[in-house]
Amino acid sequence: MVTEDDVRRIALALPETGEKTMYGTPAFYVRGKWFARMGEDGDLLVLPVASEEEKAGLLAAEPATFCTTPHYDGYAVVLVRLGAVDAEELGELLADAWRLRAPKRLAADYDG
Repeated sequence: MVTEDDVRRIALALPETGEKTMYGTPAFYVRGKWFARMGEDGDLLVLPVASEEEKAGLLAAEPATFCTTPHYDGYAVVLVRLGAVDAEELGELLADAWRLRAPKRLAADYDG
């Protein structure tokens, strides 16, 4: 299980990442584009994914980890249950979301 502090530590370790508030909760940005946001209740993390097809696949494959609400219908966004992931998986999820939003050159430099 990970906490909001773990999310913050891992997200802010990614290149050119900053923190601001979005909808009253902590959110993480790379060059002005959000890539992660804490849910209102603090037990969920909101993350963009590459497509609605990827979202559907995650929801079907790992319903204990990923969920959604009607608010996110039609959007390539998933909710991650923080109690269902460890720090390593959280790091992978945050890095994937960061890559989606980061400029291509910055992401390529990060991936080496």
